[in-house]
Amino acid sequence: MRWIDRTRQVKIFLIVTAVFIAVASLLVSRTLTHDLSVQERSKMEVWAEAVKSLSAADENTDLNLVLKVLDENHTIPVVVLDNEGVVTEFRNIEIEARNAKDSLQYVTLQGQQMKASGQVVRIALSKTHNDYIDVCYDDSLMLKRIAVYPYVQLVVVMLFVIIAIFALLTSKRAEQNKVWVGLSKETAHQLGTPISSLMAWTTILKETYPDDELLPEMDKDVKRLQLIADRFSKIGSVPELVPSSLNDILRHVVDYMDRRTSRKIEMNLSLPDDDIIINLNASLFEWVVENLCKNAVDAMGGKLGSITLHLEETDKRAIVEVSDTGKGIKKKDIRNVFRPGFTTKERGWGLGLSLAKRIVEEYHHGKIYVKCSEVGKGTTFRIELRKE
Repeated sequence: MRWIDRTRQVKIFLIVTAVFIAVASLLVSRTLTHDLSVQERSKMEVWAEAVKSLSAADENTDLNLVLKVLDENHTIPVVVLDNEGVVTEFRNIEIEARNAKDSLQYVTLQGQQMKASGQVVRIALSKTHNDYIDVCYDDSLMLKRIAVYPYVQLVVVMLFVIIAIFALLTSKRAEQNKVWVGLSKETAHQLGTPISSLMAWTTILKETYPDDELLPEMDKDVKRLQLIADRFSKIGSVPELVPSSLNDILRHVVDYMDRRTSRKIEMNLSLPDDDIIINLNASLFEWVVENLCKNAVDAMGGKLGSITLHLEETDKRAIVEVSDTGKGIKKKDIRNVFRPGFTTKERGWGLGLSLAKRIVEEYHHGKIYVKCSEVGKGTTFRIELRKE
């Protein structure tokens, strides 16, 4: 659980950092946009005054400064409309290939839109109210880019956070997989010697006490230990899949569990009439179903209940369902039950369902998930295997 908490903390840190960068970027961009907008309006006011000066000029007026002001505007789109809304001049308006009439209509429309948005400087040409011009302008290309930039930056930051979180989870998962594979193989190796000794002692006891009724049960348990060690040794390596009977596997599980669980728990088996043959590693798949059954036993907490193993097939899949009448799983925990390290038991490692998922999905290319669960009523796990 510790590495899960650490990962969650890193994810929260990355998200908070991304939000901080985005908010800071938006605030800075808003300030820059406002300052540039004010500056551009000031330029347009000066430009409008130059237009007024040009309109009122006579043969004695020095127009050098006026023309210089007018010509220095290379970035701000501007349209000059008279008091009747007719275009008298325009600058920095991109016009596509059109005829003259369409071009004029297009510029007029642009000017009206600028005026409607409030980006206009009105200049009175005389003391009469009807003699004026409207200098309509739009934001420069630079101002528009600065306004859009923080949103582009936000997208980039969010993509970076998503990639970083994905890489973090992937590396953690790979690290944990290596640990579990190493632990499994080391466990199998450590069990090998005492199991060999037990097998030898069982053989000696059979020769010494051939009629002892307990020796066959002891022999079954030793073979069971050998099977468990074999399963652990196969974790991390690609198992060999051979045609196997799912009916027989489920019968073995029920027989094993029935002899090792409380009489309060009833084991039920629902099988089709015909054998369902699937390419499996029978030993590993049997362990998966056993693990689900053991979890079901734990979920009932020593109370009366039942575990039902159901097998059916469709045209493309074989389906195994393990249902119990235990305490159920909380909705908030359902998505975490297969997460390595997650457990609701006081003394659990949280590896059983994680390994079960790996065996089903990575080794057998199937699916395993919680079909349904209700607190106080029970849980159903579903395994789907493709038929070759």
